[in-house]
Amino acid sequence: MNVRFDLPPDLSASAPPEARGLARDGVRLLVASPESVHHTVFSALGEHLRPGDLLVVNTSGTLPAAVDALRGGRPIVVHFSTSLDDGSWVVELRAPGGPLLDGRPGERLDLPGDASLTLLAPAAQGSARLWRAAVSAEVTGVLAAAGRPIRYGYVPRAWPLSDYQTVFAREPGSAEMPSAARPFTPALVTGLVTEGVLFAPLLLHTGVSSPEAGEPPQAERFRVPATTAALVSWARDRGGRVIAVGTTAARALESAVSDGAVHAAEGWTDLVLGPDRPAAVVDGIVTGLHAPDASHLLLLEAVAGATVVQRAYDAAVAQRYLWHEFGDVSLLLRH
Repeated sequence: MNVRFDLPPDLSASAPPEARGLARDGVRLLVASPESVHHTVFSALGEHLRPGDLLVVNTSGTLPAAVDALRGGRPIVVHFSTSLDDGSWVVELRAPGGPLLDGRPGERLDLPGDASLTLLAPAAQGSARLWRAAVSAEVTGVLAAAGRPIRYGYVPRAWPLSDYQTVFAREPGSAEMPSAARPFTPALVTGLVTEGVLFAPLLLHTGVSSPEAGEPPQAERFRVPATTAALVSWARDRGGRVIAVGTTAARALESAVSDGAVHAAEGWTDLVLGPDRPAAVVDGIVTGLHAPDASHLLLLEAVAGATVVQRAYDAAVAQRYLWHEFGDVSLLLRH
């Protein structure tokens, strides 16, 4: 990873912007390109877009994916990450200090409502953090009855699920919010459309985001509709920029590329964008600010280049932008 910076602990957003007296689109926006860095607010996004630009958005909704459990009589939290094709789930066991790495195949945990969870096997070779697990009840029912949004230590109090949904959310399935799209409001979207900016939907259900050091991104379920693929081709042919709203949208869109073009596709993607696999069709990305050791930084480099990303993060630290899902946002442009 080429981008390096130190993140002061007081730059983690601890609450939604609405709790800080801001509208959703009132968070700060840092616009970085090879030519310049500009500081503004998200409601002014349209000033940095052109008619014919295409914003690709993720329509995945956020699940209440954190559930209290008992492990040998001791309370812990289970994070439900990903639903697998055979009905099992990828889960993470958590304590207040972080992930629990001592799971055992066959271990049984008690869930609310007389449900139970049995660990089957590690979800990835060489990782002790994520487990494939069988659940005795319908997981969506367990989450609806007893789940809450996943949150980490920098968010000290609970917030309702509605604070973790974006305006584009249509199909629940993400363990954590595709947060780059959170600042969009219906009024902002309407204004951008009126100015000739295009929108295209896709789907990627994201899993939990707290990897161990050096752990690659997990495989995720995605879908790129034929109409979105056609809009990408249309915009590129006419000189419009294809801008992914979030790392999830970038990963899904690039997973549908073959022979230099986007095609309708769905299934599972294990694509890891980075220096060895730069973005083929994504020209820019709207994205939150990621932690220094996050694999997402490699994806940002794959889209905008290491120089632009480094310049953006240096400026964000210097200007005291706020990090994480309730924080500020950047627009990184390749050219």
